Amino acid sequence: MKLLEVKKVSKSFDQKEILKDINFTLNGGKIVGLLGKNGAGKTTLIKLINDLLTPTSGEILVNGNKVGVETKKVISYLPERTYLNKQMKVSEVLEFFQDFYEDFDIEKAKQLLKDLDLDLNEHLSKMSKGMQEKVQLVLVMSRKADLYVLDEPLGGVDPATRDYILDTILSNFNENASVIISTHLISDIERILDEVIFIDKGKIILQSDADKLRNKENASIDEIFRRMFKC
Repeated sequence: MKLLEVKKVSKSFDQKEILKDINFTLNGGKIVGLLGKNGAGKTTLIKLINDLLTPTSGEILVNGNKVGVETKKVISYLPERTYLNKQMKVSEVLEFFQDFYEDFDIEKAKQLLKDLDLDLNEHLSKMSKGMQEKVQLVLVMSRKADLYVLDEPLGGVDPATRDYILDTILSNFNENASVIISTHLISDIERILDEVIFIDKGKIILQSDADKLRNKENASIDEIFRRMFKC
């Protein structure tokens, strides 16, 4: 059974088509880069996978189930913008996640926070944007999910911390799970990617095994992306 199936999915807002006939499948055990310029449709697609938007047409299946309550139990989602209550302490957010998600490993979360020098007793409101994003990523990666969907996980994080975060992603999901990472920081993440999906103007224009694409084009994923999008 495919972990994720996106079948002929289109999405329009006010008669403007944002996604156009999107088709792809994803098996377990893969780290996939969802790559495209701003406004290409990446976040819209991610919200559809997480049942935060409804397709205009087509369907999305996770473990054979249509997206909904059951699929939310097995997807761990990192949105582009924080949704956490900033009046809470970090420790209180951990307890909230433990109560809400059966698969949340609070001890793993505490260790990751310690590695990042984040204080359990500090209020989120007292933290910088980058520190808040680290907390949110720790929460997401401390679930034992089947699918992790990360929307710009490195956006507000300093370069020195990015390698640690990428290693955290690599080492904190089981071999049958998969990760989708939407980002514009391609050079930072390409070392961990198994597959890439290029999206432009609401359409998938390329899906490929990352190593095969690099060998075929004799270039890095970042160089191929820049070449294709002339940026």
